[in-house]
Amino acid sequence: MVDHSWFKFYPSAVDREVKVTAYSSVVDLFDESVQKYGDAVSYECMGKTISFNELDRLSAHFATYLTQVLRLEKGSRIAIQMPNVLQYPVVMFGALRAGMIVVNTNPLYTSAEMKHQFNDAEVDVIVIVANFAHNLEKILPHIHVKHIVLTELGDLLGGLKGTLVNLVVKHIKKMVPAYSIPGAVSLKKALAEGAEKKFSKASLSLEDTAFLQYTGGTTGVSKGAELTHGNIVANMQQISAWMKPKLKEREELVVTALPLYHIFALTVNCLAMLKIGAHNLLITNPRDMNSFIKELAKHRFTVFTGVNTLFNGLLNQEKFLQLDFSGLKIAVGGGMAVQKATAEKWKKVTGVPLAEGYGLTETSPVATCNPIDGTERIGTIGVPLPNTELMIADDLGNPLALGERGEILIKGPQVMKGYWRRPEDTGAVMFGEWFKSGDIGVMDQDGFVKIVDRKKEMILVSGFNVYPNEVEDVISSCPGVLEVGVIGMPDPKSTEKVVAYVVKKDNSVTADQIISHCHESLTNYKIPKEVYFTDELPKSNVGKILRRKIKEAHQEKLK
Repeated sequence: MVDHSWFKFYPSAVDREVKVTAYSSVVDLFDESVQKYGDAVSYECMGKTISFNELDRLSAHFATYLTQVLRLEKGSRIAIQMPNVLQYPVVMFGALRAGMIVVNTNPLYTSAEMKHQFNDAEVDVIVIVANFAHNLEKILPHIHVKHIVLTELGDLLGGLKGTLVNLVVKHIKKMVPAYSIPGAVSLKKALAEGAEKKFSKASLSLEDTAFLQYTGGTTGVSKGAELTHGNIVANMQQISAWMKPKLKEREELVVTALPLYHIFALTVNCLAMLKIGAHNLLITNPRDMNSFIKELAKHRFTVFTGVNTLFNGLLNQEKFLQLDFSGLKIAVGGGMAVQKATAEKWKKVTGVPLAEGYGLTETSPVATCNPIDGTERIGTIGVPLPNTELMIADDLGNPLALGERGEILIKGPQVMKGYWRRPEDTGAVMFGEWFKSGDIGVMDQDGFVKIVDRKKEMILVSGFNVYPNEVEDVISSCPGVLEVGVIGMPDPKSTEKVVAYVVKKDNSVTADQIISHCHESLTNYKIPKEVYFTDELPKSNVGKILRRKIKEAHQEKLK
């Protein structure tokens, strides 16, 4: 168990305890931010900005539409399925202000994934961008949704620009497959109808559920982590305290390339930055690196968040290296392990450390982070946030000594209420007040924690444990390697063997070169027995490399 009193490297400017009940709900904090920052820019997307006052007005219209036009009751579930566009914060804050529960939905979900999530959450309303409405049409007979609200990408860009964006997206780029959803209402109409009625604020407490945040389903059926207003407020307070030494109210511009429907961007970018009146730059399609970098060139950004694959991808673009990083104060990586080679190159290019943090959907999400005062330790996930305890435990939940490897258990006010209507699944991951992360870690004498790997992705070679993260970190530092994913496959001689899939940066790199490179840093049983090259690796919606998908594809190839 962690005792904060002996952290030698706990940031001196950060309180070990913060008031996690400072606000009565997420909406309470939203109201305070509107009052404090008024006409300041809250969000920007595709060159269009909206102020805190405009966000207040538009979200109130949507809240009123839900409560007074649709007559929905407090606690109704509202699914939001869209990328990073201005409509997202309007709809999300509107739903929360109406006392509803937000069900964030990946717009790239298949129809089957949508059907499972919508039925599991028993959603009452779906707000979806038109680009993905054809998938919704396929499952309409199999879900019990009461209302559907449709929006097009350019709807809140205003005037001629919004019209042009919608025309180009639909007719030039052909990004909106044909669909037919009778009875659907446009978001513009919903906002107009809500504007005709008087907004009435819902009564909320920290115990009320704010979000059903669905896990990726990598270890079974996708489950909804029930995050209360208390969970989210606590994590916002914890994150704010952590970043306070470097950030100032009204002065920050945060780059939000990760999708807001993902828990990392939702809490860190969307909500914690709201508290300090940050200007939030929404990137709708970060995979379009050229357009992304052009947008970055227009702004003096101060905060940058992302995952390793995003940072690595940018660092391999010549135009990114030429950007002005003089305004950058903080860069935070999460969602997957930040590789040493990426962190070192990021600091060399930008002059700012890439602070790795750690958390899970079930912890709202941030549990630990590296200090942002220059005492970060590359290769670790830092130390626990204020009001947060970590324990490295064995399979029975017994605490292990410093330096021993075991499962990371987390306790704090940001730990979820439980999985939505799944008490058995909740019981399986809770050990009293402790949440069992499923990640293997080790803690040093200063309280810094290193993630070894996912418990279920560990590879067993002749009785020895091999952790894919460690092997991937070595291979990623090999010249000519862009990305790598490591998996374990059955082997009659050694139980399992290490297999690596590599995306080349330099076409001349060979499997023998990669294996030779591994021999310099890894003991023999950790070295890949097979190296395969591929054009791309399967990734999650935020760019996390999915080893499970690599393994499935490899097994299919062996049939």
